[in-house]
Amino acid sequence: MTDQAVDTDGVRLSPDVVMEARFLGRTRELKELRADIERAGLDTLSGRKAPRARVLLIAGRPGSGRTTLGEELVRQVADRYPDGVLRARLSETDGTRVPVERSARELLESLGAPAPAGAAEDDLAEALRTALAGGRTLLLLDDAADAEQVDALLPDNPECLVVAISQGPLTGICDVRPCTLGGLDTKSAVELLSGIAGPVRVTVDPRAAEDLAERCQGEPAALVLAGGWLAARPQAAVADLARHLHAETDEGTATGRVLRLVHDALPAPAARMLRLLSLAPAGLADPHTASALAGCTVSSARTTLDDFVSVGLLHPVGASLPQYEVPGCLHPLLKRLAEAHERPGELQLARARMLERAVRLLQSCRAITETDSPQAREKLLGTPRSLRFSSPRDAADWLRVRRPALLASARLAVADGTLDTLARRLMSQLVRAMVAHFGTQAAAGDLYGIHHLVLDVAERRRLPREQAAALLNLGDLDARTGRTADALARYRAALDAGRAANDSYATGRATESVGGAHLELGDFDRAADWFGRSLAERLARGERADAARLYGRIAAAHTYAGRYGEALRNWRAAVAGHRRNGDVAARARALSELARVQEYAGRPEESLRTCREAVEWARRAEDTRLQAALHLRLADTFGRLGDPASAALHRSSAERMLEEEAQEPGTDPKHSGDTYEIRSPSGQD
Repeated sequence: MTDQAVDTDGVRLSPDVVMEARFLGRTRELKELRADIERAGLDTLSGRKAPRARVLLIAGRPGSGRTTLGEELVRQVADRYPDGVLRARLSETDGTRVPVERSARELLESLGAPAPAGAAEDDLAEALRTALAGGRTLLLLDDAADAEQVDALLPDNPECLVVAISQGPLTGICDVRPCTLGGLDTKSAVELLSGIAGPVRVTVDPRAAEDLAERCQGEPAALVLAGGWLAARPQAAVADLARHLHAETDEGTATGRVLRLVHDALPAPAARMLRLLSLAPAGLADPHTASALAGCTVSSARTTLDDFVSVGLLHPVGASLPQYEVPGCLHPLLKRLAEAHERPGELQLARARMLERAVRLLQSCRAITETDSPQAREKLLGTPRSLRFSSPRDAADWLRVRRPALLASARLAVADGTLDTLARRLMSQLVRAMVAHFGTQAAAGDLYGIHHLVLDVAERRRLPREQAAALLNLGDLDARTGRTADALARYRAALDAGRAANDSYATGRATESVGGAHLELGDFDRAADWFGRSLAERLARGERADAARLYGRIAAAHTYAGRYGEALRNWRAAVAGHRRNGDVAARARALSELARVQEYAGRPEESLRTCREAVEWARRAEDTRLQAALHLRLADTFGRLGDPASAALHRSSAERMLEEEAQEPGTDPKHSGDTYEIRSPSGQD
C-alpha cells in the first residue's frame, strides 16, 4: 500500500493547525448562550426556586460546528464552576444511542465517585445526582439522541450547568431555548479556509474564496475538508476547487460533496482504507485496526492514518498511543461510500479480519502477564512481533486506551444477533485480559456489560448452553461484588438452562454455586445440601479432584453450623481424596482445616498431630505462607497448653518464613477470568 494518503510533494498540514483554525465566528451565538445562563427561568418568575440545573441547548446538524461551539462556551465559563467540567457523548459515531447506564457510569468515574458494578440504570443516575449535589459542576452532554437521555443525567442542583448538544430540540425538558446553528458567515468561512489552506491563495483570489465558502454552505466540516484538499495541492487554485464542487451534481450535504471529491482524489489503497474505517468500532481506529481492515502492514496504516489527520478526515485521540476518531459527521458518508464501492462479502471479510486482530492482540495482552507459564511464554514467542507487547505495563496501557473500542467491538460482534465462534473468542479474551490487568473488582462494570451481551443473544436465539455460561459468569460477578442474593438467583437460572442444554458441567457448576451462595448468606443447612448434590454428580462422573474439593466445602458448611462431627468426617474424606489424586498443596490445606476443626471440637492433641502433618505437606508443596500460618497456630495451641518454649519456637519459625517470603520478588496469582468456553475453570474457591 502507498505510504502517503496525499500527493507526496504536497503540503502536509499539522493537526494542531487544523484544530486551532476550527473555531471562528459564532459571536452572536456565544453572546446569546452566555446571556441564557443568567436568564430567569419559569420557576424563578413564578416565585419558586429552580429545582434542577439550567440546560443550554446547541442544536445543529453534524458538521455544523456544534461541538466546537459547545467546547468554546465551556472554555469561556468554566471558571464559574470550581468543581470541574464533565463530558459525556450520548451517541456513538454511527448514531447508536448510548444507554444512560453507560453514560452515568462514565460520569461517576470521571468524578471519582463509586459506580456500583451491576447497578441498574435508575440507581446509577441517582448516584450521579447525589455526587453532583451541593457543588458547582458544568456538564457537556454531546450528541444527545433524545430528551430522556439528558433528563436522566440532569443534576437536581440549580448551581450546576448542563450544555447539551443535539441535532434538534429536546422536547420534554422544561425551560430550554435552543441555539440553532446554520453555516458560518462568509468572513469567518474564508478565515477558516485561509487558516488551513494557507493565506496566499485566498488573498490573491478573494472572490474565488468567497465562492468556495458559498459552495460549502458555510459548513465548518466541509470547509475543513476543502482546506485540507487545497493544502495537499500547493499548485491548485481556490477557483479550481470551487469549479470541481460546482460540477458536482449529486444531491446531499456540502460536506458529503467535498468528501466525495477528497475520496476520489486519494490513491486507490488509501481511499479503500478510508471507506473501511466506517467499520471501526465506536469510530475509533488505531494502526492495527486500519491494517486489519485494509489488509496492509501496520506501519503503512499508521502513515496513512496520519495523512488523513493532516487533511481533516480524522481526529487524533490522546497522546500516549496512536488512536484516531472518525468525525461523527463523516461516518454515515463513509458508510455510504463503502456500500457503494465494496461488495457485501468484502465488508464482512474486513470486519472479520478486524475482530480477529482484536482477539490476537487481547491474547498477547493477557499472555504477557503469565510470566510463570512456560506454555504462555512459548505461545507469546510464536506471536508475530507486531502483535507483541514489550512489557505488562505497555499491555495494560494499550488495554486502557483501547477499552472503549474493544467494548464496542464486543457489541459489534453480536450486533447481528448471533454468537459465532469469533464472537465467543473475542468475549472470552476481552474478559480474561481485563481480569489479568485490572482485576475482577476494578473491571466488574465492564464485565457485566460483556456477559449481558452474551445473555441477551443466548435468550433471543434460545441457546441454553450459552445462556447457562453467561448466567454463571454474571452470578460470579454478583458474588464477588457482594450481591449474593442476586448471585443466587442467577445460579438457579443457570441450573435450569444447564439442564435444558443437558450440559453436565454447567449443571454441576451451578449446583455448587447455589451452595456457595447459601453459605455466604449464612444458610448452612441448604449450603451443605446443595454441595452434597454437586458431590453426588461429580462422583457419578468420576471427577475425583472436584469431589475431593466438594468434601471440603461440605465440611466448611458443617463447621459454620457447629456440627463438628460431620465436619471432621468430610475433612478426612477430602484429605483422602487429595491423597489419592496426588494433589500435595490441596492435601496440605485440607489437613490444616482438619486440625482447626479438631481444635474447635476440643481435641487439642489430635489437632497438634494433624497440624504437624499439615506443616510437612505444606513444606513439600512449597507453600511458605501456609507453613507460617500453621506454625502460628501451633504456637497458639502450645501457649494454651502451657508450653511457652515450644510456642516461642514455632512463632519464631513463622516470623522467619514471612520475612524471607517478603524479600522474594513475585506477584500474586491472577484469576484466569470468566469465559464462554464453558469447559474452563469456574473460579470457585
